[in-house]
Amino acid sequence: MSMIQIGEQLDNLLKWEVGTAEKMLELPPNSELGDFAFPCFVLAKSLRKAPQQIATELSAQFQNQTIEAVAEGAYVNFRLDRGAYAAKLLLQAEGHTASPNGETVVIDMSSPNIAKPFGVGHLRSTVIGAALYRMYKEAGYKTISVNHLGDWGTQFGKQITAYKRWGNEERLNASPIRESLALYVRFHEETDQDPTLEIEARDWFRRLEQSDEEALRLWRYFVDVSMKEFDRMYERLCVSFDKVLGESFYNDKMTAVVEELQQQGLLEESEGAQVVRLENQDMPPCLILKSDGTTIYPTRDLATAIYRHDVLKADKLLYVVGAEQTLHFRQVFAVLQKMGRAWADQCQHIPFGLMKFEGKKMSTRKGKVVFLEEVLDEAVSRATAIIEQKNPQLQNKADIAEAVGIGAIIFGDLKNNRIGEINFSIEEAVQFEGETGPYVQYTHARACSVLRKANQIENKQELDQAVGTYTWDEASWELLKRLGDYEIELNRGLQRQEPSVIARYALDIAKLFNRFYHYNKVLSAEAADKQIRLKLTQLTAMRLNWALTLLGIRSPQEI
Repeated sequence: MSMIQIGEQLDNLLKWEVGTAEKMLELPPNSELGDFAFPCFVLAKSLRKAPQQIATELSAQFQNQTIEAVAEGAYVNFRLDRGAYAAKLLLQAEGHTASPNGETVVIDMSSPNIAKPFGVGHLRSTVIGAALYRMYKEAGYKTISVNHLGDWGTQFGKQITAYKRWGNEERLNASPIRESLALYVRFHEETDQDPTLEIEARDWFRRLEQSDEEALRLWRYFVDVSMKEFDRMYERLCVSFDKVLGESFYNDKMTAVVEELQQQGLLEESEGAQVVRLENQDMPPCLILKSDGTTIYPTRDLATAIYRHDVLKADKLLYVVGAEQTLHFRQVFAVLQKMGRAWADQCQHIPFGLMKFEGKKMSTRKGKVVFLEEVLDEAVSRATAIIEQKNPQLQNKADIAEAVGIGAIIFGDLKNNRIGEINFSIEEAVQFEGETGPYVQYTHARACSVLRKANQIENKQELDQAVGTYTWDEASWELLKRLGDYEIELNRGLQRQEPSVIARYALDIAKLFNRFYHYNKVLSAEAADKQIRLKLTQLTAMRLNWALTLLGIRSPQEI
């Protein structure tokens, strides 16, 4: 609102296209300098003047009764008339419901492999994808989340081979996922001494593709036990899916893709395999059929994308998959373009960096897996101990500890830029101080506690009158301004496909509220001041709940 006004007048003075100056506005390093700052360095070359001189001239030309412009070095700082803007900012902070924009976004997320443990490494795709899903929905999009299970491929040939060689049905029934992992690891260990294992595995996968009864029986068993394990994890993470469609779902849809590529003259033979050449786009060939005639990931992903566009009616397709798959998705999207699918430019890979656990990289093949369930249990246990110490009389301690412990794990991931590598530490994540989920949840609970103790019904007329007379100290003013930024932050998060924007916003609100609460009496304030301060407290609770909900984290009213 105020940024738009400042930007429009600067655009007018500089004869720029509307919206240009607004994007350049910055926040001063401290609020005493003003509410917004405009850097004049970029104008020095075109205007052939020193930035300081430009700032002085611009500030003199800027005319607005409720916004003061002051030159400060190479910047023009803008100060809002707090009395004039407070009522507007309070209204802005209340928020509104986004109207549907008509676009459908399909988000491919989580996608664990069948017969493999749900490790900490799967966390990133799951929680980043789920946060983006909620953010798009909040912005008015129709969102469809898809769990693209890894339930097909050569790894099942390896899994069946290992089971046939060394498997024990009793051990498998007792602990299906851990035993499956042990068999998978042993397969890769034994392969070095026995190369025939790879041949046997390829044969079992070929039999699976040809609907061999024994291969299908074992495959279904691995799928069923894996889904039970996954569903327990998803329930604890408060994640659900609109569609659960594994790679096997597309088995009957790949032939049409291969035939279309052949008809269009895009397939070429290379060492017995069938590929699509992509040299003109500076990429290696995209493998479509292996030399033994079996399909591979790009074939399935082409069929998947076409299904999501044609059947699910997606306008935008997002793939929340690790950064190591960047080349794969570039190839798939390039092949779609060659096939004449104009919508391929609406397919986007949302990469993320590796998650290490206490400095160690996870590897399913080597058995170096940190089970997510164990991490969640440990986080909840630590949260329980802290709550027991801080508030031993708390009702529903077990449920709140679950919300805090799991919230700590999710927030510990999402507060980071998704493309960066994370070295995860439970001890750091489950702290009630610092940049953590429990800190934000605790601040929300503190705000709720103040409101409960006040037990006061808001009187709009009295509030409106109080706004005009309230002395807006720095702590109150900075909190109020930031509360109204939620929509800006949502849009910024979507532009960057970055849930960390919302997590950082939540941390900002929590820090500003705690500062405000430290410097201002709330419950014992004079009547008029109390109205304003309770309103700021109410808006804080609302915005923290809003941000945590988008991130998939619960907001207990007591901790």
